[in-house]
Amino acid sequence: MTSSTEPALSVQNLSVSFVESDGSLDVLDDISFDLQSSSFVSVIGPSGGGKSTLLRVIIGLVQPNQGQVVFHDTSGSFEKPKIGMVFQKANLMPWRNVLENISLPLELAGMKNTEVVQKAMEMVEMVGLLGFEKSYPHELSGGMAQRVAIARALIHDPDILLLDEPFGQLDALTRERMGEELLRIWQTRQKTVLMVTHSIPEAIYLSDRILVLTSRPARICLDLPVALPRPRHEDMRYSQSFVDLAQQIRHQLSSMAG
Repeated sequence: MTSSTEPALSVQNLSVSFVESDGSLDVLDDISFDLQSSSFVSVIGPSGGGKSTLLRVIIGLVQPNQGQVVFHDTSGSFEKPKIGMVFQKANLMPWRNVLENISLPLELAGMKNTEVVQKAMEMVEMVGLLGFEKSYPHELSGGMAQRVAIARALIHDPDILLLDEPFGQLDALTRERMGEELLRIWQTRQKTVLMVTHSIPEAIYLSDRILVLTSRPARICLDLPVALPRPRHEDMRYSQSFVDLAQQIRHQLSSMAG
């Protein structure tokens, strides 16, 4: 699937500072980029460099000191697009089973129960959890819990999906499998995705484009298109093109580390 030429949102001259007891902490510094509709973009950079703060500004949890996030209408509805977010931890409610966790956003929106159950079951099937809809979070593996979190973020049909290191706590094999699952869901739902990750191979394999941030205060030091054809397959990880992209990102990150 190729992304649209129309941007879903524009980040314009974004700067964020936090006031702490020992002074001001500059987190983001004059960041600007467009996020194309239906594209998959990853953000990578040093730990503590402000990547998660960037997502929180976009979703409205943090107010910037300078700049703005502009949402572009790509649907003709002239309404602010709906945004879903998946965090590093699944953050499931332990007293609610899989189906009930997934359906929570629709319940809070006041949708009729019959519609809620129907849509929740559709999401259960989409993320490959049929047979586990009555299971509780403590009965799920880490990968299964993240599938629930992704389904919960998608059930209200958001226009934009933000992912904050969603597979960071999974083992390497499960992480790769979840990456494949995420690609399948993205291709099925045709969402605009912005994902924070620390994994260079994950960013290359999943993305149309990778934004590399500097250490704090974060600036974009590399805006790298990923020209690998879609659909992606595992053999691409061993191609020269894949290796060249990885080396380019590692060189950029290494130069920042001194």
